Amino acid sequence: MAVQRTYMAKPGEVQKQWHVVDATDEVLGRLAGDIAVILMGKHRPEYTPHVDCGDFVVVTNVDKIGMTGNKMNDRHYTWYTGHPGLRLESYQDRQDRKPEDLLLHAVRRMLPKNKLARHMLSKLKMYAGPEHPHTAQQPVELVRKSKKVHA
Repeated sequence: MAVQRTYMAKPGEVQKQWHVVDATDEVLGRLAGDIAVILMGKHRPEYTPHVDCGDFVVVTNVDKIGMTGNKMNDRHYTWYTGHPGLRLESYQDRQDRKPEDLLLHAVRRMLPKNKLARHMLSKLKMYAGPEHPHTAQQPVELVRKSKKVHA
């Protein structure tokens, strides 16, 4: 009788690739979900949960990312400063001030909640404009099926 074995990737064996995504008129949540899958490595057949099998992702035009409906003005980031009261900031104000933060927080919350997630998140490179300094790594355009924002 033949024994069937499960393949487990080892950290030194995984070949990392670079992907580039243009975030112009993309929906924040859909884009973050696709990026999280690439960072975790779930798009690969040799995915192993305890090994970082994911690829690098370069996102350009992060300042042009959008949301459906009126969520950019209706939803807020809330944080506590240590003093009495809470701080509130709408998604639109956060995008105007720090455009990379919207996508960073969305992707971070979609990654696993463990020590490996910090390493996965370090492979995400975001830039507000169309230019990026990672052309030497020869990134491949990421093919996505997500819908665009009609704004």
